Amino acid sequence: MSTQTTKSYHEGAYLSLMKGLKELDLNGPFVPCDLVLNGDHAFPLAINSQGQVLMAASRYGRGRIVVLGHEGYLVVFPALVENAVTWLRGEGSHNLTVGVNNYVKPIADNLIKSGFKAKVVGSFSDSREVGVYVTDAYGVEADAKDLVAFLKAGGGVLIAGQAWHWASTKPKENTLLQFPGNKVSAVAGIYFTAHCGKVEILPVYPQIPSSWMTLRVRKNVEEDLKILLQGVSEFDLTDDLFGSEALVHGPLAFPIGTTEDGRPFLAGSYYGRGRVVVITHEAPLTSHQLAPFWKNAIDWLDQGRKGVIGVQPNHNLLSQSGLKYKETAFRTDLSVFVCRAYENQPVEEIQDFVAEGGGLLIGGHAWYWAQSHPGKNPITDFSGNKILNTLGLSLMAETIPGGSYKATVPSHEMTYTCHFRNLLRSFAGHVTQGKELSKHEGKQLEKLGLECSNFLMMKSYDSYSYTQVLSILTDIVKKSGMPQVSEENPVKSPKDHMLLRLGKAVYDVSPDPEALLSYLIKDNHMPFVYNRKLRISTITADENEWISTGLYLSPGMKTEMILPANIVNKNWTIQIGCQTDYLPQDELKRARSVCERFPVTAEKMQVWNLWGGLIYLVAPPNTKVEGAEVMVQIAVRAPYYKSGVTTAADWLSLRTAPAPWAEFEFDNVILTVPSDVVRKLERPDEVAALWNDIMKGIADLAAKPNTFSRKERFVADVQISAGWMHAGYPIMIHTDSATELFRPDSAKTAGLWGEIHELGHNQQRSCWEFSPHTTECTCNLWSVYVHEEVLGLKREKAHPSMILTNRKNTVDKYVKGGKNLSDWNMWTALETYLQLQERFGWDAFKKVFAAYQQMSNFPSENDAKMNLYAETFSQTVGMNLSALFKAWSWPIDRATEEILSNMPPWSDHPMVQYD
Repeated sequence: MSTQTTKSYHEGAYLSLMKGLKELDLNGPFVPCDLVLNGDHAFPLAINSQGQVLMAASRYGRGRIVVLGHEGYLVVFPALVENAVTWLRGEGSHNLTVGVNNYVKPIADNLIKSGFKAKVVGSFSDSREVGVYVTDAYGVEADAKDLVAFLKAGGGVLIAGQAWHWASTKPKENTLLQFPGNKVSAVAGIYFTAHCGKVEILPVYPQIPSSWMTLRVRKNVEEDLKILLQGVSEFDLTDDLFGSEALVHGPLAFPIGTTEDGRPFLAGSYYGRGRVVVITHEAPLTSHQLAPFWKNAIDWLDQGRKGVIGVQPNHNLLSQSGLKYKETAFRTDLSVFVCRAYENQPVEEIQDFVAEGGGLLIGGHAWYWAQSHPGKNPITDFSGNKILNTLGLSLMAETIPGGSYKATVPSHEMTYTCHFRNLLRSFAGHVTQGKELSKHEGKQLEKLGLECSNFLMMKSYDSYSYTQVLSILTDIVKKSGMPQVSEENPVKSPKDHMLLRLGKAVYDVSPDPEALLSYLIKDNHMPFVYNRKLRISTITADENEWISTGLYLSPGMKTEMILPANIVNKNWTIQIGCQTDYLPQDELKRARSVCERFPVTAEKMQVWNLWGGLIYLVAPPNTKVEGAEVMVQIAVRAPYYKSGVTTAADWLSLRTAPAPWAEFEFDNVILTVPSDVVRKLERPDEVAALWNDIMKGIADLAAKPNTFSRKERFVADVQISAGWMHAGYPIMIHTDSATELFRPDSAKTAGLWGEIHELGHNQQRSCWEFSPHTTECTCNLWSVYVHEEVLGLKREKAHPSMILTNRKNTVDKYVKGGKNLSDWNMWTALETYLQLQERFGWDAFKKVFAAYQQMSNFPSENDAKMNLYAETFSQTVGMNLSALFKAWSWPIDRATEEILSNMPPWSDHPMVQYD
């Protein structure tokens, strides 16, 4: 048992309700029932050692409710009843009369003795003038509608009873919906259940009690699934559809349709007296093949009322189902409302509609919204989740591919581990009590880490269910610590993967993150600098650009930045960290994601990163800023060299700056490497000269201005997402290659093939690229050009594949294989371009690239693009090259040959010998 630390409305209510109580002695003749708490507002007053909730409180609308797990407790705990009645009145209530149902009449005498005005009544209908109503849970069915309205309008309800006896006499009834007390208390998220509670003496904690053992699904949904899946054998989601993965997190939520590895795309939930079904893409709501399922779902949501089915207009939802429905905006008199997740619906009204018995069917995905709203939180900001989070379901940014998925009632183990609460409960027991995880649970820990991250993104500190999970996850982190991932200590096991992700997720949302740091980060001490002022000037083209500050934040360190007003709310971002690769590998040498971004939304911003990182300002495309001043309150100096600004003497001082990352900004490229790589570097000016020449060569071949519109970036990391190096902004390389960047003499003897290959990738353009054939080919034109024309290293010395015998073998193999274009890739394809270069020189390529820059309306298919290239190159050199391209099996068509027919043919091209 642990206690919450998050202060909230619930904490104040709990203190009021338990005022003066030291313990609750539940030993005696009364056997209570276990209570289920659902939604945001319900919280426990008493939890036994088995994790069963025996007393609880909540609010609904403007009113309040207290639920006790046995009516006998109304007599046994008079002080608790007095506290409850006082709290239920609410602050500032002028109505001091308490209505007491005749079945619990002794309570009235106790209240009167304590100075309350109590009125004994036969039913709630006889007590319309009271402020608080006290009743047992058995005779309220006739008054349920009025009691809910009373509660919603600001009244207080104290209700006590147990449902296990009722359920034993009505085994076919749905206790959650049909037990009389639940027709009142369920709207506030508290349910009486058929399960007996263990009785014992319970201490009264100074904060709301919390136990990881309460984390479990609280309803056997086998009967629900039989109804929902009757006559349904599969869910055909079509191959081109991508849905979101659903997060099933409420105690009464459950998966309906899942992938083979247990990721839900269709789920349901009980909420209050109503129900909800969510499909994680809206397209299936218009599917004829899924009509049988939608009929089942509507029946389940309607609960036998045969009421009006309202469907959001203009989207053809359920149009293929054969169901009778009315196109309408949301109305409270509907039985079931069907809508998409994208439109802004009346959130609270829909949640109350479901709580009071309505059915909700909603479809949509959050992944596209997340991609198109960078910097936003899809769990809290996406319209569908504003409704769904409280109902126990959420749409995540992670995707599920289309396809056909079997529609079968899942096995108990699959259902168990598909649910966030169940899997978290098992993991919490594993960490706190050493309980063994099943083999299947162990395989699901990566999924649990992802779900924990998404759940915590709700940041719903006013929700007890959220703060309870946050408290439990915080305890797990403190108990286990976080793996100190590094090259020497890679993370391999599912448990360590889970803890690595969890530590970061908990830190990001913790009300007291500083208190967690010692459990997450070790050895984190560096000297700081204060109030560093920087001036930034930039003109960006059609891409964003990182602006270096030369400053670093230590892991977990926070700083304030003062920013100029003219960049606030203008799509600028503060970025902490240069390592933007997300790592998909099973073995990690650093965390999967270590970069943090903060949209600039105010002139004063607080920023941080658990992993630490260099501080950047990221300028949006097509923006201009001159001399804007930025101040960083506290940071760590980084070794930072900038051509034309940093002197040789400056560098000798800067190279010992304590930050673990160093940055070198030259004319057209920026190199970011671990500081240890350059601590002994004496001549950064020679490195600058090398890279300035290389980048000039890159621009020359591309027929572009020598000043890049955006400087290229290299970042050397302990692990990258793919390959030995990969292109992008930044180009990522492994730290093992970092020293190569700073050895001008070595570059001119051993070359820099890989680095220039990636720079070549960044020059490729789809109009003259023939994917997948030339993806790893045309980038090497820059490798050959720069090595020969800039570094003075002949091509056969630059790479083994460029040796003449190897080149000849490549061509021979292609010819012997039948010259199939499917085999025309990488080195084979490069040979075509080298034959052109060796006959027409590099200037021909420069002119071709320049010609493409003047064109528009390019074809998209490879055949047409290859014909355009053959035509353009032929016209550039004034010779008909169609014979060469056809010899390489390019699909040169008759129209292209006719266009080139008036030019002299290249009749002695190198492939003639293979004819």
